[in-house]
Amino acid sequence: MKTAPIRVRLRSSLSCDRGVELVEMALVIPLLLTLIIGLIWVARGFNTWQTMTRAAREGARVAVMTNCATCGNTLLNSAQVRQNFVDPALLASHLNPAQVQSYSQSVQWMDPGGSPPQQCGIVITFSYPFQLIVPFTSVNFTTVNIPTAVQMRLENQPTGGTCP
Repeated sequence: MKTAPIRVRLRSSLSCDRGVELVEMALVIPLLLTLIIGLIWVARGFNTWQTMTRAAREGARVAVMTNCATCGNTLLNSAQVRQNFVDPALLASHLNPAQVQSYSQSVQWMDPGGSPPQQCGIVITFSYPFQLIVPFTSVNFTTVNIPTAVQMRLENQPTGGTCP
């Protein structure tokens, strides 16, 4: 007689918990997938920024070097640097150079961090549109313009004076 009430209690407690794990999984899985997919897309955005910075650095490195000693030691212009060095570096990482926005290459004084002698350098800046895809959120298919800026000093330039 004492075993019947225990069996009834066990049966009633088991029937109350039935399906709880399924409901918990249904609530947690979309949040977990959103977090994982969002993390992957943010990492892809960081990879795009790194690629852009590397391409701009390659362009700036070539832009500060003179083209040849017998040609009068002239610097490459902005179109030559972009077409021959920046765009191929972007293409190598499967980024479309046609989507580059606000490309700018300028020769200007560089800030040496507060010390009096300034040096002349090349600064390359541009931005690239990146589309975030994070499902179940308001940032799904949001386009973010990722900017980059790289500066390199011109070699063999006198400090002070005028910047070419």
